[in-house]
Amino acid sequence: MIRLAATVLVLSLLAVDGREIPDDLIRLPSEASRFFNSGGGADDDGDDSVGTRWAVLIAGSNGYWNYRHQADVCHAYQLLKKGGLKDENIIVFMYDDIAQNEENPRPGIIINSPHGDDVYKGVPKDYTGENVTVNNFFSVILGNKTALTGGSGKVVDSGPTDHIFIFYSDHGGPGVLGMPTSPFLYANDLIDVLKKKHASGTYKSMVFYLEACESGSIFEGLLPKGLNIYATTAANAEESSWGTYCPGEDPSPPEEYETCLGDLYSVAWMEDSDTKNLRTETLRQQYELVKMRTANGNSAYGSHVMQFGDLQLSKEDLFLYMGTNPANDNYSFVNDNFLLPPSKAVNQRDADLLHFWDKFRKAPEGSPRKLEAQKQFVEAMSHRMHIDNSMKMVGKLLFGIEKGPEVLNTVRPSGQPLVDDWDCLKTLSQYGMKHMRSVANICNAGIQKEQMAEASAQACITIPSGHWSSLHKGFSA
Repeated sequence: MIRLAATVLVLSLLAVDGREIPDDLIRLPSEASRFFNSGGGADDDGDDSVGTRWAVLIAGSNGYWNYRHQADVCHAYQLLKKGGLKDENIIVFMYDDIAQNEENPRPGIIINSPHGDDVYKGVPKDYTGENVTVNNFFSVILGNKTALTGGSGKVVDSGPTDHIFIFYSDHGGPGVLGMPTSPFLYANDLIDVLKKKHASGTYKSMVFYLEACESGSIFEGLLPKGLNIYATTAANAEESSWGTYCPGEDPSPPEEYETCLGDLYSVAWMEDSDTKNLRTETLRQQYELVKMRTANGNSAYGSHVMQFGDLQLSKEDLFLYMGTNPANDNYSFVNDNFLLPPSKAVNQRDADLLHFWDKFRKAPEGSPRKLEAQKQFVEAMSHRMHIDNSMKMVGKLLFGIEKGPEVLNTVRPSGQPLVDDWDCLKTLSQYGMKHMRSVANICNAGIQKEQMAEASAQACITIPSGHWSSLHKGFSA
């Protein structure tokens, strides 16, 4: 009792003296810690004198075979809602074609794990369908209501003491992130928006969690220090990220599901946050745990989680950005207390094929459903082979038979951005995300649009007209 009184006296003297209280001076449990919390986030009573938490959640895909991306985003919403964030401060982008999809075995319900609860219930429909656009995403971050085209009109109307959390889940490629509408989201444009947001002085700090293949390329060599932004990515700049809770895995989704329920990196950070007291776990601690789980024992079924930006922010508690579920107040952080990774995972770019194959395997022999699944599988494979072979031929036509593959497969040293001329990359990027590095290398070699068009015309004598074709707004992940 005497020790507690002395501690309170020291705290009061420091407050009067105007000096800052060190983070590790005192750690008080439960209710008392809410009063003395040094994190700087809004308190549980809604007082925003020390800043408001804002969140932007975006699934950049559509189609039932991409179930996992919208499931990730819905789960993130439930997590933040339990953490105390208000709907007015959570902005959700999702195409919203999964819950009521005819392929969904549980209409109106979305799950993110084999035994998980419905994560779709109550999710705000801020920007859905054709309103999930790059322009709206950027306008929301910048708080620019006049630039919006459709949607709820909600934006991040933040102030200088506020904290912003952004979570993006979808397909990606070197320097680019997918969107269900045209155009794609390019790394240099995203970085420009983040710089503008910082220049406006309308946030204290920002955290960006990014789930996508080659997601490290979005920030590597591009995100400068000094913006008070801390970012982590599911993969480095050269590798795929992974779907999880997929058919054939252990654990596997319920038998009636023919698609992956989540993404490995996304599920890792959310399942960690679901059970922890986020007042006592830092961004750095979660990064280390998620990195370990997503690497999957350095097996063939994992990726390297990366971090970028102002790494000193990683010392802050997750509570500042996500709030915390009061039910987890008594949880004590233990490094080895973490869910084990799955026995295997599915490459993000193969998750659609897995869906079509599982659908084909389960359908009755000779049924229309079996024929449809076979057609979908064959079309997807044909499109991939067409794109792969076309890119190889373009490289040979531009640089010669021997040098072509070498140029297309070049990887720049770590820390350098993917490409020097982003306008060139955008102009030539119709070849799909998988080959974006090859297109970047073509740009870096000084090839002009006209030269590329001539080589493409020779390499692509015909264009497949199936679902995945660019003729039908399709793309190759």
